[in-house]
Amino acid sequence: MVTWTETTETNRWQTKEAPDQGATSELGVTLTGGKEQEVEGFGGCFNELGWLPLQQLSEQDREQVIKELFSPDELNFRLNRAPIGANDFAADWYSYDETPGDYELKDFSVKGDERAVLPYIRAAKKYQPQLSVHSSPWSPPTWMKNPPVYNYGKLVMTPENLQAYANYFVKYVRAYRALGVNVTRIFPQNEPWSDAKYPTCKWTSEQLRTFIRDYLGPTFEKEGLLGKAEDGGVEIWLGTLNGPRDMQFVSLYGMVLENYNRYVDNILMDDEARKYITGIGYQWEGRDCIERTHKAWPELKLMQTESECGMGDNSWEYAEYIFHLVNHYLTHGALGYTYWNMVLAGTESTWGWHQNSLFSVDTEAKTFIRNPEYYMMRHYSHFVKPGARVLDLEGRFSSMASAYENPDGSLVVVVQNALEREVSFSFADPANADRAFTATLAPRSFSTFTLD
Repeated sequence: MVTWTETTETNRWQTKEAPDQGATSELGVTLTGGKEQEVEGFGGCFNELGWLPLQQLSEQDREQVIKELFSPDELNFRLNRAPIGANDFAADWYSYDETPGDYELKDFSVKGDERAVLPYIRAAKKYQPQLSVHSSPWSPPTWMKNPPVYNYGKLVMTPENLQAYANYFVKYVRAYRALGVNVTRIFPQNEPWSDAKYPTCKWTSEQLRTFIRDYLGPTFEKEGLLGKAEDGGVEIWLGTLNGPRDMQFVSLYGMVLENYNRYVDNILMDDEARKYITGIGYQWEGRDCIERTHKAWPELKLMQTESECGMGDNSWEYAEYIFHLVNHYLTHGALGYTYWNMVLAGTESTWGWHQNSLFSVDTEAKTFIRNPEYYMMRHYSHFVKPGARVLDLEGRFSSMASAYENPDGSLVVVVQNALEREVSFSFADPANADRAFTATLAPRSFSTFTLD
């Protein structure tokens, strides 16, 4: 039996008549028999500027949004991200210890997260029993940096400071676990190439290698935290990497050249550093690196850690672009895809960037709407279950489609028709002729087919 759900810009989440089973054409995809990584799940980031506008809704509407995001029967977001301290979508900037020179971290406290981050996570846990949290800082405490500010700057690379910062991560994991939040993965830095006017900290490859190899890894090991997430431990991941970009145009006549291998492999080819690294998180320009990493280091886990956020217009065109990104990451080794702003109120970041979101809240009318990217994500996360295997495809639609085998044996085929006209799409499984079908896809549409 084949079921079909289709979304277009004007007709969203439509249950279609069953496609023509048994018929195929040259325009489609065929399973090759190959199976790739397991999909652990999908999620979003617990940003303060997402939780705060939800408080302007009625309790019923607020619960509806949270349920649709996290319930296993809805978007089923379970692989979620939390900032360690403030990110650029926090209400203001803070860390967990702003006492200068407090290397013993006597004043460490996650109390600031009680404003909006921890309540957001607790609300999600009501609907998502398998919720896990992976975390990264945007900036260390300012007194650990040079210059001592949240935006711009670098970590001071003295042994005393590096050890204190490793201990900072330990305290974070333990504080969250004491509050009932299971942090399963730690990324040392969000976007180590960024040196910007929002909370950032720039790292060289050599600095990350030294910190992971000599401080963060050994400290987690000594404190009994290091281990596989599925066994209750905390994994250390490299990232979240927003590059490196092999080439970036910076003006009409100029460009910046960076080298992927010189940055990433400098760390991974150090056996003492790599033994602490379970995987790599990629976002933004990292999209261009994940295929190379997956080929050279197939034993490492990979994850997409922050969806590209757009410019706040929540357009159908941008939803089409994000559909392609989800396809790209999952078919190049990623075990999950993390959306960015799940909810916004038309607000901008603390540094002036309007961004997209799955839900938009009108705080004056006290209402909410679902944006195009909500339906786009639902076409994946509602149907592709945790533990699903990515299946290899070939055919004319292989750049616009992906297929998955769920743990119960059902198949899921997610496909985009990016053309401005109707197109015939067929699916074939050489191992099971009963699973073949053909459907006519609407122009510029998303479709999900499920096959029992």
